[in-house]
Amino acid sequence: MTAADSAPRVARVLTGYRPEDGFLAAELDPPPAEYVWHDEHAEQQDQRYGPGTGYRQWLAVDANDGAVWFGDIDWRAPREGLAGQLPGLPRRALGDGTIPAPGIMVQLLGHLTHDQRDGCTWRFFTAEELHALALRVLPAVQRLVDSVHRIGPHGELEWSAEAATAWDDIEHTTAHTLDPTGALHWPGLRTTPAPAWRVEVGAFLAANPELCEPSWSAAADAELDAYAAYHPDTGYGGVPGRACRAADRQIEDGFTFYGHRAALYAYRARACGDRTPTDAGAWLETTESGRAAWEAAKPPGATLADVPDCVLTDLTERFQNTAHEHGLVLTGLDTYLRRLRAEERTGVEQQLAFEGAEVERLENMLKEFRAGRNRTVARILAWSDGRSDAEIARLASMSDACVGEWRARLNDDRTSQAPGR
Repeated sequence: MTAADSAPRVARVLTGYRPEDGFLAAELDPPPAEYVWHDEHAEQQDQRYGPGTGYRQWLAVDANDGAVWFGDIDWRAPREGLAGQLPGLPRRALGDGTIPAPGIMVQLLGHLTHDQRDGCTWRFFTAEELHALALRVLPAVQRLVDSVHRIGPHGELEWSAEAATAWDDIEHTTAHTLDPTGALHWPGLRTTPAPAWRVEVGAFLAANPELCEPSWSAAADAELDAYAAYHPDTGYGGVPGRACRAADRQIEDGFTFYGHRAALYAYRARACGDRTPTDAGAWLETTESGRAAWEAAKPPGATLADVPDCVLTDLTERFQNTAHEHGLVLTGLDTYLRRLRAEERTGVEQQLAFEGAEVERLENMLKEFRAGRNRTVARILAWSDGRSDAEIARLASMSDACVGEWRARLNDDRTSQAPGR
């Protein structure tokens, strides 16, 4: 673990977005008031709202380290290009799985309020007001940062039930209201417990240990990720959905599961104990101890293509035992060895296909040369110049008997073609 990995992650407003920094990084450009209007009596839809009503301000949160900042979009730009103006993705575009790197999410702020007296009112916020909002949500951001799942050596982010609930609290806090005097009010920050319908996959597996697959204990990252990415046409996906389908079990409706990958990685970590999960291919191909183990275990007099399943099983055990001596558990080892064998066997099959095609080509050539030789032999025999079968056979690389057969056949043809017969 590096110093950066172990450094505390503290929710904070980024430098440049604070009053003491003079809001140097916050360049807000709201539309003038004359561009912000609503005409409910306009006949055409595109004439009911002024061009400035599409202006949006946003709050950005780095779920990895807790940084918070704010900004806006260009109200003059086409609305289809909104995503390109944001520093990250809106929460609703992410789903409940892995959060794409670098883990920045955006909360778009609402600006429209409506009441019977004033009708539609657009309220855009100043840098000071956005800073106050950023400060208000910091406790929820801290909760999100502390509870989001971090997976693998690179700390990839995945939603947890707690982190998703913390984001709901952020959304709640950013929904402003205006009092009768037009003064701005933000809701108080709430700390909502994760509801029962939000379920951690790790807790689900702990309650249903019979659904766990022993193969997870030594599966490669890609294999665990593929298992977690299970997505059927109907019903639950992810780890619970796939495990229950394999066991012919049914999950009642109404739940949302979080931490699919995190649960599988945690299962493997517990199975490995104090040994480090290590990719089998990387260890065998790039480390001195791995290469030495491979050379020592190489099947004598045979390539991997020629070994049966029982030998692969023996190799798996031998490699794992050697890795254990180095404090490691090799992940994806069985898949790796079977892939190598399949690749070697594919090479042998390709060799056979080449040899078969070459034999066919040569046999076709041989047929043509044989036919040509036979015509030449018949031509020389037709000369009747007194040469013996042995002399002609020597020239044609044939046996004397074959030339004799050709001579007899030629004589028969001549006799049958003689006049009067």
